[in-house]
Amino acid sequence: MPWTKTDYPNSMKNLPAAVRNKAIEIANALLEERNMDEGILIATAISKAKKWAVKHGLNVDSLEK
Repeated sequence: MPWTKTDYPNSMKNLPAAVRNKAIEIANALLEERNMDEGILIATAISKAKKWAVKHGLNVDSLEK
């Protein structure tokens, strides 16, 4: 099931909006590409989104939630 900006896993609820939106984008792409366990897929998406934020000069901990 693809996720949206208003319907996403609980583990993404405390992420800053920019990181959460990127994590949703990544999770949906992984969902299409691979047959992965949902928990691993979500954790991977969150990790990649945090790395994306840092790479783009965003401080993950100080972004507005």
